[in-house]
Amino acid sequence: MKKTKRRALDAAGWRVGTTQEFLGLSAAEVAFIETKLALAQYLRTRREAKGLTQTQLAKLIGSSQSRVAKMEAGDPEVSMDLLVHTLFEIGLSRSELARAIGQRSARRAA
Repeated sequence: MKKTKRRALDAAGWRVGTTQEFLGLSAAEVAFIETKLALAQYLRTRREAKGLTQTQLAKLIGSSQSRVAKMEAGDPEVSMDLLVHTLFEIGLSRSELARAIGQRSARRAA
């Protein structure tokens, strides 16, 4: 948020906080959400780099195109297990998985 906008909101009596504060999330819950979003984003990037459509990926993992779309969107009903399994299915290594998670964390901290 721009400093001028934040000052204007403060002057008007508004309290500016974080999503974590607003939703009352613990640090563990925030870490879980960030990890899931990192995996979802990396799945899409990796799928596109391999030249696969969502439909082709769905066939590869025995699922549907709509499920792959939900996975890539970080839909709450998609399990972390399914995301990780799918990434391994398209050739991701454990060290690449760790880097994918770490990259998002590093960007958020910057």
